[in-house]
Amino acid sequence: MGGIIELLDCTLRDGAYIVDGKFGTQAIRGIIKKLQDANVDIIECGWLKDSPHEEGTSFFHLPSDLQPYLVNKRDRVTYVAMIDWDRYQVDALPQCDGKTINAIRVVFPHGKHLEGIAVGREIAKKGYQVYFQAANTLMYSEQDLIMLAEEMNKVNPVGVSIVDTFGAMYHEDLERIVSVLNQTLDSQIRLGFHSHNNQQLSFALSMRFIELMRQTNRNCIVDASLCGMGRGAGNATTELVASYLNRKWQSNYDMNQILDAIDMYMPYFQENYVWGYSTPYFIAGMYCCHVNNIAYLQENHRANTQDMRNIIESLEPADRRKYDYDLLEKKYLENQNRAVDDAAVLAQLKEEFYGREILLIAPGITSKTEQEKVKSYIWDKNPMIIGVNAINTLYEYDYLFFVNSVRYEYAKESYASQFARTNKILLSNIKTNPDENERIVNFNRVVKRGWKHFDNAVINLLRLLEKLEVEQISIVGFDGFKHRYNESYADALLPTLNPDNQWDALNDEILDMFQDFQNSIKTNINIKFVTESIFDKQ
Repeated sequence: MGGIIELLDCTLRDGAYIVDGKFGTQAIRGIIKKLQDANVDIIECGWLKDSPHEEGTSFFHLPSDLQPYLVNKRDRVTYVAMIDWDRYQVDALPQCDGKTINAIRVVFPHGKHLEGIAVGREIAKKGYQVYFQAANTLMYSEQDLIMLAEEMNKVNPVGVSIVDTFGAMYHEDLERIVSVLNQTLDSQIRLGFHSHNNQQLSFALSMRFIELMRQTNRNCIVDASLCGMGRGAGNATTELVASYLNRKWQSNYDMNQILDAIDMYMPYFQENYVWGYSTPYFIAGMYCCHVNNIAYLQENHRANTQDMRNIIESLEPADRRKYDYDLLEKKYLENQNRAVDDAAVLAQLKEEFYGREILLIAPGITSKTEQEKVKSYIWDKNPMIIGVNAINTLYEYDYLFFVNSVRYEYAKESYASQFARTNKILLSNIKTNPDENERIVNFNRVVKRGWKHFDNAVINLLRLLEKLEVEQISIVGFDGFKHRYNESYADALLPTLNPDNQWDALNDEILDMFQDFQNSIKTNINIKFVTESIFDKQ
């Protein structure tokens, strides 16, 4: 038993989410050529869009736009582009002339299979091979799958693909879907599988899919991309799937050509863009959640993974599968704005801080490298010392100030003794019920939105100290970020809150927030930098 197994590479299509289609002419041309030279069966060259083609992108308006990117086109290779079922005017599509693509994949969401199939019918009339992708196939009940297959049988496409849109499948989910579709689909229709790696199962599920299909006589298609390049957690990797097919199922993919494609064209994208498994995208897989929700929380709020989980969990299952940013913002604010009555805390802190110079020890590396200078300053001025979002064991503190639950938990676990004996000021996004030696201040009392990194701990603490009418503030370790994470912090293992590594942009933003604070204060505050800082522009 066992039909033909075909490998479909979707680097230029799924990877377009990462680079907004802007691969560059040389990379598009080179990737296609290397893949066809490697004997890859189906090459997905990009998207068909309603907008005009921009040179160097994998967003095309008409099939003829691909002409400059195809070199020595192979007859045995299927060249395909994808359209979203409702985002392309099929009337504009010319008759297939075989000069560029000869196939089109139509993707449609759960509940829109009839509409997607109707689009496919029109495409087939123009002479193109038609493939379908049933997005979020995990949502289909057994009856849904039977109905999908029966409708597909009426149009007889080349193939229909199972899509693990949210990277949420386990083996038993795939087995259930394959079993129903294989029993109902006409035998000549190929069954495909497109995976996402949210739970580190993309390759494993792809292998299992192939094993299942080898138990039938049906031909099948497996999607993969170079280095797993694709939206969010990415896909199965072409290099792994091709090697597996060669070793286990007597395929004949030229691994040298595939590895050359990676060596020649992928390093730039790997160095400048981010995709692949991460804890936030694991959360998306765990809750069958659209990756745009995760991206929104990361880009707009720098939400840590625990907060992400709580926010996504608070959404209704149907809302997780779409991206309603207004609803997501509401849920984020509900999660962060845990109101507490902090009047007594503020009054107590104001009394304690009255007339004192406050020394802030931020986590920057100068708090370590210039410790003698700092300790001399402490001996001379006798300030009240506050550790900012981290513990440096070189110092004893009057207070620790935390704005982030990850840093709070890290300090608690890593420096348990010093953490326990030191008074702490926490924002209410961390907790609302204080433990011993903890004082909680409302989150919204000290944050000011308008910046991506609006929750910077030093800036937040400065706002709090202004409200407490502190007039003399000195700062250590507010250095500014270097391009290597372990060169920025006194504690090289301190959890990063800036996973995108955009250090220059982050420095510019913190400087803007600091200057905004200085320009907006209504009281007479003198701020002195004890150690060198890029934010000291006076």
